Amino acid sequence: MGVLKSFRLPVPVIVVGNLTVGGSGKTPLVLGLLERLREQGWQPGIISRGYGGTNQTIQSVTSDSLSSQVGDEPLLLARRTGVPVFVGRDRVAVGHALLAAHPECNIIISDDGLQHYRLQRSVEIAVFDARAAGNRQMLPAGPLREPLRRLSEVSAVVWNSTPMAVRDSIPVNVPTFSMHLIGQKFHRLGDTSQTCSTDDLQGKRLYALAGIGNPTRFFAQLEALGLVFEAHPFPDHHRYHAVDLAFAHDGVLLMTEKDAVKCYGLVMSEAWLLPVEAQLDALSDGRSLLTIILEKLDGRTLA
Repeated sequence: MGVLKSFRLPVPVIVVGNLTVGGSGKTPLVLGLLERLREQGWQPGIISRGYGGTNQTIQSVTSDSLSSQVGDEPLLLARRTGVPVFVGRDRVAVGHALLAAHPECNIIISDDGLQHYRLQRSVEIAVFDARAAGNRQMLPAGPLREPLRRLSEVSAVVWNSTPMAVRDSIPVNVPTFSMHLIGQKFHRLGDTSQTCSTDDLQGKRLYALAGIGNPTRFFAQLEALGLVFEAHPFPDHHRYHAVDLAFAHDGVLLMTEKDAVKCYGLVMSEAWLLPVEAQLDALSDGRSLLTIILEKLDGRTLA
């Protein structure tokens, strides 16, 4: 509305966020977009608030960072991508810090931050999972941070395993994409060079934990792989202690990649994590989400 001042970074900014509280699959989407942009010759950096971390200052995230300080999702992104990742409350300042330390970066992806209006952006992507908009009420009566009419302002909407009936009930006048998270090969906690398949896990006593926005999404994925297990959901961004994982002492523990960055050194039994990749369908005219993004970048139209 022009009442408060906003700031534009010297490079394009893509914001991947949501209108609801809780996770919706943003981080896998960020990973997928980053790889597609690198294939196109871009050199991205990632900024994040670092939710769940205790650090109060701007900080660079490396593979050796502590999730308790920088947050679980930024640490996952840093380990998976190798690109510069910076965290901090003020994303404008975080963006400037990243670019000062890594002037080779010519585009920034913000993991979350749809409501951080101080930072101007070239592209906005809103992500929903199977829970969609819930009861469609604003906080605290419902899960919405902003009203659904906000969707008319974003560049695209991504439905992460959202039932078609739910999608059809939410009017959207921007490009929409279906996304599914694909993962079949497990990696050993503490030594990701070791892998196993679902066949290797058959006949074992299996436990599964998930401390993500929607734990049932991970459990459903394991069930779709044909695994039988005992499910243990935890709150999103849960900070684990050894006692939290004691239930799996007599079996094999399965977890998400996001949980794995916090569980190393705490599990005494055999444990495996399941990395996932975002798979998006194209529009009816053949355009991909990357195409929409590149069109926006060419126009440099700030959302």
